Amino acid sequence: MNYNFRKIVSVAFLAIAGCSVSLAQQSDLGSNATLDDLINYALRNKIEIKQAQIDKEIGEREIASALSGWFPQINANGSIAHSMQLPTTNFNGTNVALGQRNTSALTFQADQALISPQLFQASKAAKYVRQQNNLNEESTKINTVVDVSKAYYDILTSEEQIKIINENILRLERQHTEANARYEVGLVDKTDFKRAQISLNNAKADLKSASENRKYKYDYLKMLLAIPNERPLSLSFINQSLESNILLDTTELLQIANRVEFKKLENLKDIQRLNTQYQKWNYLPKVNAYANYALNYRNNKFSDLYTDNFPGSSVGLTLSLPIFTGTKRIQEIKKSELQEERITLDLQNLENQISTEYSAAMAGYRANMNEWRNSKDNMELSEEVYNTIKLQYDAGVKTYLELMTAETDLKTSQLNYLNSLYAVLSSKLDIQKALGTVEIN
Repeated sequence: MNYNFRKIVSVAFLAIAGCSVSLAQQSDLGSNATLDDLINYALRNKIEIKQAQIDKEIGEREIASALSGWFPQINANGSIAHSMQLPTTNFNGTNVALGQRNTSALTFQADQALISPQLFQASKAAKYVRQQNNLNEESTKINTVVDVSKAYYDILTSEEQIKIINENILRLERQHTEANARYEVGLVDKTDFKRAQISLNNAKADLKSASENRKYKYDYLKMLLAIPNERPLSLSFINQSLESNILLDTTELLQIANRVEFKKLENLKDIQRLNTQYQKWNYLPKVNAYANYALNYRNNKFSDLYTDNFPGSSVGLTLSLPIFTGTKRIQEIKKSELQEERITLDLQNLENQISTEYSAAMAGYRANMNEWRNSKDNMELSEEVYNTIKLQYDAGVKTYLELMTAETDLKTSQLNYLNSLYAVLSSKLDIQKALGTVEIN
């Protein structure tokens, strides 16, 4: 009975602890999250960033493993043997058996590398490996900031779009009611009433589609944040005017060296240059110091094998000098030099790609800015036209068909305005990425 009670209490404690951890994770982001909150959360929790951080830790272990060769290497070797036939030698015409039938040995040896081209190369390569891992993490963070920002602006655009559709539905419901009332009193025929019903049905269908798209966009943002789909996500759009975020200094000059991709390729070239140097270092001798101590046992009778010990020890240096290796080192040096040349060409190609990417991003930004200004003017004009025609329709001057046309033009111009506004924000982020000025701290 006591055991079952303790088991139930333990399970309950674990369940409560698990809920506490889950709630702690949920409260980490908080409700009504702003764009800054989302970016900070993503930089802490996105799976790709965590993987990049793990890769950094793996890199540190690889560096430590490579440099461990500078420490003394201590080994122990043991052996035991029984000679079926003892070797013989001839002394003054007489064959004499040498040795004893049972032997055993235990040897401890310490080796210390003094000159080693491989260890020289590992020591110099350590900082470049760290740089490469840091740049990989930085690249992942930059992509995260851009992706999360675009996803947030996309959701904000969808929210504004749904507001516009809801306002449109309210107008259409009023017009539907008015058209029905006019039909009931015999002022108009069924045509206006049916047109109003068709427009209202279409608007409700648009609302359903926009709501479904918004759900997907929230799920996509959750994926970027490494949040389960079933977990609710509440965003704040207070003081997040889309128009206030579209301006960009288009006079800023492109500095290709600021791009993380360029830094990574330069780092790779440094590593390759070091590899070339290592192939040349392979002509150097390898010098090791050693010290050993051996326990030696031998006896003709196996049961008395470990009765007597004949220890031995020595210290010394070993020298290994390559003389001829079939031109392998020469070929490896030439191969590494050619790889350096290839990376140099990769750098030139990357410069051209970055310049073209920046040019395309800038052209897209300017084109989208022009489209946004045009769509903004069209939206304002459409509002004026609709309000005027609505007054004229109420006064009996304009037909319902003209009112519907103005209503359609207004809705279209409003949606075009939102789409062009998002396009400007997206292209602005593309320019910042091309310039290498995306902030990740």
